[in-house]
Amino acid sequence: MQEPLVSIVLRSFNEGWALKETLPAIQAQDYRNWELIVIDSGSTDGSIELLEAADPAHLVRIQPHDYVPGRVLNTGIDLARSNLVIFVNADATPQGPNWLRPLVTALEDPKAAAVFGRQIPRPDCEAVFACDYDRCFGSERESAQWDHFFSMANSGIRKDVWEKRKFSETLQYSEDDEYTRWWKAQGYRIVYCPDSVVMHSHNYTPAQAYKRGFGEGQALAYVWPGKPSEINPLRTLLLGWANDVSKDVRYCRRHRRLTELPRAARIRWEMRRGRLAGFQKGWKLYRQ
Repeated sequence: MQEPLVSIVLRSFNEGWALKETLPAIQAQDYRNWELIVIDSGSTDGSIELLEAADPAHLVRIQPHDYVPGRVLNTGIDLARSNLVIFVNADATPQGPNWLRPLVTALEDPKAAAVFGRQIPRPDCEAVFACDYDRCFGSERESAQWDHFFSMANSGIRKDVWEKRKFSETLQYSEDDEYTRWWKAQGYRIVYCPDSVVMHSHNYTPAQAYKRGFGEGQALAYVWPGKPSEINPLRTLLLGWANDVSKDVRYCRRHRRLTELPRAARIRWEMRRGRLAGFQKGWKLYRQ
């Protein structure tokens, strides 16, 4: 029997350096019945030529200023011919020919609203960010104990579930977190597939770390179930920063990367500072 069709949605923006590995890795999958849908946000680095050569079923091109995460995700799913929709970022390179199958298998469960796979950092990933990947996706991942965790970079959702409630087109960050939190609250499963592995990581500057923390904090305000006073300078900034740095110390000691601790401490401070400021703005924007 032929395996069911799967729609792979790939988001791209000036990541030609990664597409040279990601596209061949997708084409080498042992699961063969899939279509490729690409949404490119105005690449100017030769990515378009690489994407066109991959012969996708759809290649949607938008301008960078038109990029709204939820809108892009909704567009990709709307174009999908399959009920099983897999997402992979252009810079999230599948590791081995068995990347796709575990996601598809998990997604065949009608009660699985979404699935996500494992991410491992690239060789040049700084310790502060590699620590986060270990906490989220490592063999003893801390994220399994969190109230909720999800990452869209290597994931999948069921289109029949999405048709009942689509991604928010209001948020600029954490739209995947908001979407999966909502479905989890409705009794659906969010499944982790550790056998589906991609290589994916970013090294942010302090300014970029602040910006990302700000965006995530603003999105957190959208879904926060408690009082706004619970996100405050003592708990969120000072104690949160100290807790983050303590985890970095343990990671750097274990991997003999202690020289990277000063930079890690600065990155964590900017992330926390941005998170607090973003939440405060988000609360005014979404809740007042």
